[in-house]
Amino acid sequence: MIIRLGYVAISKSLANVTSSHSVSYTNFRKNNSDINLIYDAVRKNLDDLETIITYNIKNNIHFYRLTSKLIPLNDHKDIQFDYWEQFKDKFQKISKLISDNNMRVDIHPDQFTVLNSVKQEVLDNTFLILEKQYQILNNLNIQNKVIILHVGSNVLGKKNSIKRFINNFNKLPSYIKECIVVENDDKIFNICDVLDLCTNLNIPVVLDYHHHICNGFSEIDISKYYDKIFATWKHINPKIHFSSPKAYNKKDMRSHNDYIDVDHFIAFIEQVKDLPYNLDIMLEAKGKDEALFRLVRNLKYKTNYTFIDDTTFIV
Repeated sequence: MIIRLGYVAISKSLANVTSSHSVSYTNFRKNNSDINLIYDAVRKNLDDLETIITYNIKNNIHFYRLTSKLIPLNDHKDIQFDYWEQFKDKFQKISKLISDNNMRVDIHPDQFTVLNSVKQEVLDNTFLILEKQYQILNNLNIQNKVIILHVGSNVLGKKNSIKRFINNFNKLPSYIKECIVVENDDKIFNICDVLDLCTNLNIPVVLDYHHHICNGFSEIDISKYYDKIFATWKHINPKIHFSSPKAYNKKDMRSHNDYIDVDHFIAFIEQVKDLPYNLDIMLEAKGKDEALFRLVRNLKYKTNYTFIDDTTFIV
């Protein structure tokens, strides 16, 4: 099994570099709806994204999650602007960096993206967000587009909530349906709920191992489901989310630690290593790339895993 490690959005090693420069709706209106405010932020974000992608390449990081805030105010239906025409060359330059280096890049919309909401306004906004996030991936010419969602609301109970998700999923255009993957959450929809849902819809499952620890660990023998979970991925490597609790107590269990608990990570790897898949593991630690490289150092010290490069190893 070949395992690649990745991180989310911001590199801790790059001081003052972020591809999430924002413009608030209030500030935009206070400044007479000056579209240049948005364009200035987009320009900074794309420049910083290019810096981050270049950093990833130089450090053999092959797996990366884009910020969902790359294009400020992109999902406000009453604000119209064409960032593509303004920044086509920059998108194409970044796209070439990604494709030439075979980097896997995906995106995870924020908590306001709720496909099973009972509120029409939230649902309409969710459809818009998904369209806009798809466009970003498309503008970067990402071939295997992945947009990660949670099941969402539990209003009226699990059964009705899942039914709403399915009904609304089926309203999406086919090109967005093909991008959607669903992960288990830390309170309501456990890995079995999500596996059943995704099997029904014939879409991939992202196993979030931390969420499983918080929601389902004592009731579900996860080892019985690994093969079924990974088999939902048809064209690219199965993706895992892995993080460690801030502390192993009720108060802090759901919060992410700065770093990865290497012993728990190794225990997970030992459970899955004989399955016929290669895995891409997204580390959702607050330490970002610093957490990734600390984990690598610990793995080299504690195991005999064979490292192919800085972030990729064989078990």
